Amino acid sequence: MSELKYRRILLKLSGEALAGPQEYGIDPKAADDIAQRIREVREMGVDVAIVIGAGNLWRGRVGLEAGMDRATADYMGMLATVMNALALMDALERLGVVVRVQSAIEMHAVAEPYIRRRAIRHLEKGRVVIFGGGTGNPYFSTDTAAALRAMEINADVLIKATKVDGVYDSDPKRNPNAVKFDRLTYIETLNRRLEVMDSTAISLCMENKLPILVLNLWDPEALRLSLLGEIRGTLVHAG
Repeated sequence: MSELKYRRILLKLSGEALAGPQEYGIDPKAADDIAQRIREVREMGVDVAIVIGAGNLWRGRVGLEAGMDRATADYMGMLATVMNALALMDALERLGVVVRVQSAIEMHAVAEPYIRRRAIRHLEKGRVVIFGGGTGNPYFSTDTAAALRAMEINADVLIKATKVDGVYDSDPKRNPNAVKFDRLTYIETLNRRLEVMDSTAISLCMENKLPILVLNLWDPEALRLSLLGEIRGTLVHAG
């Protein structure tokens, strides 16, 4: 087997990844597809931690547009991420993968509280760890939560899973002439306002020199080959 380039990853999934074709709610088939890919990576010997969004269940801006308090809207989103984490946990466990869900908002009946040293210990024992509840604070996105948790667990790379094969200078679904980037620096990503992750998350990765890899999770080879060093996507790094 080829040598692994990345031995511990933080995988950032959007909530929409669990929605399936209906683009809302949780589709068990979509959860099963993602779980299968995660199991394949775990079987390569890679430590896997996951942060998942909540866009399939709740978008805070909908509440804000209706006059909702920002903090309340954000807390609702955090709770929705725990629902997604439990759905993904179930799909992984049915494939025989040992999983732990940790939540930044304590809810002992369904998840462990987030404890950094415990999360690292789970990873060392070969368990997949799913982080729910965002950072536990309003005004921070799950992108920022992913960057923060990646740093805390000493991940080698933060992988942003999308449905396109990398970062483009414009939307490739709308512009057939959109140009794909193979590599970008953090500064280029921020200056071009490319929608890789939010600026807080990118800045946090830049300050700590954590590479961000954007790839198509639904390409059956992209994640596996990238972990072996054959990058299939866009790598955002220090340059």
